[in-house]
Amino acid sequence: MSPHSDLRPYLRTLDAETLADLLHAQAERDPELRHSLELRAATQSGDVSEAHRLLDTAVTDGNGEYTAKVGAVLDTLQRMLDAGSRADLAPLARRTVDDISEVLEQSGDHAGDLGDRLDRAVELYARACAARPPDPEKLADWILEVEFDGPGRPSIDLADFAAALGEPGLRRIKSTVDDVLAASGPGHRRDVAEGLREQLAEVLGDVDELVAILSAKPPRRDVSLKIVRVLRAAGRHSEAIAHAARALTQDKKPPEPDDETARRRQEFDAEPGRETYAALREAATADGKWPAQRRAALTRLRERAAEGGADELARVLLDDGRPDEAWRACVRFGASPELKLELAEQRAAEHPAETIPVIREHVDELIERKDPQAYREAARRLKLLRTLHKRTGTPDEFTAYLATLVETHRRKTRLITEIRAARIALPKAVTPSRTPR
Repeated sequence: MSPHSDLRPYLRTLDAETLADLLHAQAERDPELRHSLELRAATQSGDVSEAHRLLDTAVTDGNGEYTAKVGAVLDTLQRMLDAGSRADLAPLARRTVDDISEVLEQSGDHAGDLGDRLDRAVELYARACAARPPDPEKLADWILEVEFDGPGRPSIDLADFAAALGEPGLRRIKSTVDDVLAASGPGHRRDVAEGLREQLAEVLGDVDELVAILSAKPPRRDVSLKIVRVLRAAGRHSEAIAHAARALTQDKKPPEPDDETARRRQEFDAEPGRETYAALREAATADGKWPAQRRAALTRLRERAAEGGADELARVLLDDGRPDEAWRACVRFGASPELKLELAEQRAAEHPAETIPVIREHVDELIERKDPQAYREAARRLKLLRTLHKRTGTPDEFTAYLATLVETHRRKTRLITEIRAARIALPKAVTPSRTPR
């Protein structure tokens, strides 16, 4: 058997007791898996106190054990958010962000596994805030404290918190930013304020402010392209064309960078994509500059994704080992059906509820092809849908869906035959036409 073979079909043939023994034995060897399973058991009812208890003890452990426990907490947060838990998960998510930040500040190691977990913790905190918004002004104060007084991590994207911040929170951030810009000379606080000012303009949709901010930056190709995109998105096409023309006439060959990361960054800015991103990652990791470079590079790729699909961004995130972020990019920006289906199949086992709509769309597309092979594949997908609905506790929803689908396509006797061949029980009322289609 190949090292990369999918073992799930074999595992599904095992009885529950055998699976439990295998999983228990592996958990004894893998602290992160053990903590994750303990948390799953403890938070089955939506009680997050066990996750807080795990964080209480985590700080006294060594780095490896701490990372494993935090990973288990993050897995629990994500599982509960994916399931639509009614629990207020924002306090736990924020505490996790703060705890990891403190440990990283003490260790100074921002490039390892714990640094990746901090990025993930911030994303989950943003999701938790969107699901159950906290006090917007307190959330704004936390963001301001992290940005102005933190050690440089975590990185906060205001767009992720915009809904939870609302008008009061965004207004509070803008007021602080304005005060800092009015009072501060060159230095860290001013740099942070200028970055927040640009994010605020984007979140608030203030096109004139955003164009003014970008225009004040040193002339660079990526900045000029962003101005053109902003103007086009606002429907100001004549201004976009005029700016593009000015940028072309002023464009000069930039000076040759003096280090490998800068060279790779220049190549990425000229042609953002999977290959240039990988080259930038390799160079910046070797130079110890990857966290900051990664954030800027992903921002650029998200801008491109917003203009026409998310495939390139999602592939980059998959290469980074971040399948959850890749999935959210597909959903947010609209990836190709092929990529959405590929990711849905990968996520089906752990996130069945998310993948059901994608599989249904694929079933519809297969049926529309009106050929025997496509009907056979549609029946196979229906069998998968039945399994996914069982895992989410919604078998009745699948029954209703199947009844509607069969009624709609009752004259397609070959399709009905393939569904029966897949051992899917049809609604009793279905009497297909004798005319094959």
